[in-house]
Amino acid sequence: MVPGDAVGVVAAQSLGEPGTQMTMRTFHYAGVAERVPTGLPRLIELVDARKEPKSPLMSIYLKGEDGKKEEKAIKIAEEIERTILRQVAEVEEDFIGKEIRINALEDEMKAKGITFGELKEAVKKGAGGSSVQSEKKTIIVKPKTKSLRSIRRFANKLHGIHIKGIEKITRAIVLKGKNEYYIRTSGSNLLAVLKHDKLDGRRAYTNDVKEIERVLGVEAARNALMKEISGVMDMQKLSVDIRHVMLLADAMTMDGAIKSIGRHGLSGEKAGVLARAAFEETLKHLVAASLKGEEDKLVGITENIIVGQTVPIGTGNIKLKMKLG
Repeated sequence: MVPGDAVGVVAAQSLGEPGTQMTMRTFHYAGVAERVPTGLPRLIELVDARKEPKSPLMSIYLKGEDGKKEEKAIKIAEEIERTILRQVAEVEEDFIGKEIRINALEDEMKAKGITFGELKEAVKKGAGGSSVQSEKKTIIVKPKTKSLRSIRRFANKLHGIHIKGIEKITRAIVLKGKNEYYIRTSGSNLLAVLKHDKLDGRRAYTNDVKEIERVLGVEAARNALMKEISGVMDMQKLSVDIRHVMLLADAMTMDGAIKSIGRHGLSGEKAGVLARAAFEETLKHLVAASLKGEEDKLVGITENIIVGQTVPIGTGNIKLKMKLG
């Protein structure tokens, strides 16, 4: 590599061409019911900087000697798996009495290790100040609002009340690693895992790059982007030099936050008017630039090709000075 090399063009070609060879298949991770996108769908998900992946996953390791004992790992997996109200109780609307009755399912509660007192406390917390009473194994909630539509809406909200475990982790299963057991989860909540005293936060990993950015910062997100993109390529048996992936991750995170590649991200924020107009929404960019009276300094490649000038890369990037006499 020499000064003036078109590294961006080479990186785009090196990542884009193998992308045309990728399959559209989804993949089942061991023990996880969700179909996890791989190949092109996953690559698009990453470069578009989606708020949340289609199937968020976590790999969680246990502290100390706990990872060597399968029973301990299973117990912790059961502890962190999320339980919501509809899994342990039936919610019925009483439109005549203008109240909602929650009937506890004893077998399900016993299996999840939840007491009636814990259930009632969670309902009180999630009911937002509404009156909560109980009789035998039934909790009666009297919403402040009395219209039938809002009672139905309130009942639907109660279905998803968090009772136990870590929020967003819908399933947790124990798998055998090289020298220890670890937990694979459907759903991701990195912050809660880092705070948990039985889990090794230093080795916790999620495939949700945006969540890594929120919790650990942009440098960690850059490394996660590189790992995820390389993982997609490796799974498809496509060999791409890591430097191209590094350049892509650097470009996406250079402003201190993950930005997508498309018109709402890097391509839509180019310095030159002509470069922005050449990508997508040509008319919009030209009209906006004319209204503001923008100038194009012709510093990029695209705009120089449009006006028919030598592009400022390679030999076009070199200026010669001559001394006369």
